[in-house]
Amino acid sequence: MRLARIPLYLLALTVLFPYYWMVSSAFKPLGEITKAPPTLIVQNPTTANFYNPKYDPAASDAIQGLFQRFSGAGFASFFVNSLTITIFVTVVSLILASAAGYVIAKHKFPGSRIVFFLIIGSMMIPWQVTLIPNFLTMRDLGWINTFWALLIPGLAKAFAVFFLIQSIRGVPQELFDAARIDGAGEIRVWWQIVLPLVRPALAAMAIFVSLGEWNSFLWPLLVVNDDAHATLPLALGRLAGSITSDPRAAGPIMAATLLASIPTLIFFLMFQRQFVSGITVGSVKG
Repeated sequence: MRLARIPLYLLALTVLFPYYWMVSSAFKPLGEITKAPPTLIVQNPTTANFYNPKYDPAASDAIQGLFQRFSGAGFASFFVNSLTITIFVTVVSLILASAAGYVIAKHKFPGSRIVFFLIIGSMMIPWQVTLIPNFLTMRDLGWINTFWALLIPGLAKAFAVFFLIQSIRGVPQELFDAARIDGAGEIRVWWQIVLPLVRPALAAMAIFVSLGEWNSFLWPLLVVNDDAHATLPLALGRLAGSITSDPRAAGPIMAATLLASIPTLIFFLMFQRQFVSGITVGSVKG
């Protein structure tokens, strides 16, 4: 049995090694990052890639730390923007998706099956196809270079609605009937019965949605042109683009990537049990 696990260990090593390389490079001086052959263990740890107290703009060989490379609030503002957008879109989109899923799963109304199949059909359309129409809509609304363009379009999640429909269908109808007999309205039924019972599915969807929003690059690149509304992926893109003209940016890039990965890692570790449970529940409910 232990020999059978060897491919799994090799796969885990393959997946984890790039992350280890990123973490170690974030604390390496430039000479050690560019050293050939590369070093696997940090020989001279440094935090200058994050902030270099010895940085002198007048020096030709000065290495500028991550938090010294952007004007204004700097890198922290990109981090806060991404965090705010991710939390807002995740929470609001799941609230809307659960409400829509409840209506479609437990209420029969004219055209309900058509609506359900339209939701499924929308999942077949590549999201890149919607970029131009959505951009033109944002332009006509005057939302270019505003947070509205980063918040509102991300609230419609067809896959989240579809996934939650499958979970809500598995909730016994007797619970809804008993609640209505006791005088509960539809909003109360949704809030006090549906949401608690599909919590694992919501946690699973929260991971998918939050990762998608946190890593979103192309859409913010189209609708944001200033640093005040820029997100973390845009900052990482600018750093990566600067390495051709400034090889000294290699260390700050690794530092920025490390900081960008920490929230997603923490979020997944906090909700990994609900994630696995939610995937299992969603896969067996018809």
